[in-house]
Amino acid sequence: MKLFKNQENQLVLIDKDSFKLEKEIQELVEKNLESLFSLEFVSTEFSVGEFRIDTLGFDESTNSFVIVEYKRGSNYSVVDQGYSYLSTLLNNKADFILEYNEKTGNTLKRDGVEWSSSRVVFIAPTFNSYQKNSVNFSDVPFELWELRRFENGLVCIEQIEATSNVSIDKISSKSGKSALKSVRNEVKATTIADHENKMDESQKKLWQPLKDRLEQLDGGPFNAQKNYICLKKDSTGVCYVGFKKKEITIEILRGNEKPDGTKSKGFFTLDDPKKLATTRSWEWKSGVKGNIYVVNYRQLDQLDYIIFLIEQKLNKL
Repeated sequence: MKLFKNQENQLVLIDKDSFKLEKEIQELVEKNLESLFSLEFVSTEFSVGEFRIDTLGFDESTNSFVIVEYKRGSNYSVVDQGYSYLSTLLNNKADFILEYNEKTGNTLKRDGVEWSSSRVVFIAPTFNSYQKNSVNFSDVPFELWELRRFENGLVCIEQIEATSNVSIDKISSKSGKSALKSVRNEVKATTIADHENKMDESQKKLWQPLKDRLEQLDGGPFNAQKNYICLKKDSTGVCYVGFKKKEITIEILRGNEKPDGTKSKGFFTLDDPKKLATTRSWEWKSGVKGNIYVVNYRQLDQLDYIIFLIEQKLNKL
């Protein structure tokens, strides 16, 4: 990726300011874990089993742990390492619960964690083609993010998106690697197809036009989770689409409020002349208050108006 600065209609190339040490990447991400990935920071250099985890985070939207690993070089297998870390997580659940409770001061119980949604995030200045292809499946519990630094304090982060519809089960069923097989029995990344296969005809008639319109918006890719499909812009959630009997529920993220009353960047009030949306709030374990607008999508003639509501959130990002 080349980055330019516009100086009186003349594009001037901005030089890269390469990370010299892996620790530089780690310190930058840990200080900005919430803004980059919407994750709660738990701990750094967490030793468990045979491994030392660079960064441990917690995703409050899925109630699951996220392991973050940083790399400067490209001579390693993200698949082998990723499944080894997830195997360690699943075999040492009590250690992860204890680490969370001690480092955050909150109380998390074992049955309060969605272990099946656990994932590993790899961050590096660049990944080679082998590494990208090795996770190019529809349902791997890994994410690859390339983080680059440029002069004048500019930073760029970009996710490597999977383009294949093939399930990694095609490989894991043939593999003799015990870590991969044991993890796949408990952790399985949900796909859009998983949701679509469960829809009845009335839901499909609503979902497909909505999906087509959302894909045309200035957002990012869809991110499927166990209970919803999320539309993101960069790493920020725009709206969450859930599926109920004969209707679709769309949750538009309004923003968060800290205990001191400070509102998150992009916090907004929806312009909703038809009064189609209702509001809902809740409080995270950290004391932060989350706020969303909820829209029940039951008829196709609502679609244009719903897109109008969602675009308001996109315009705030």
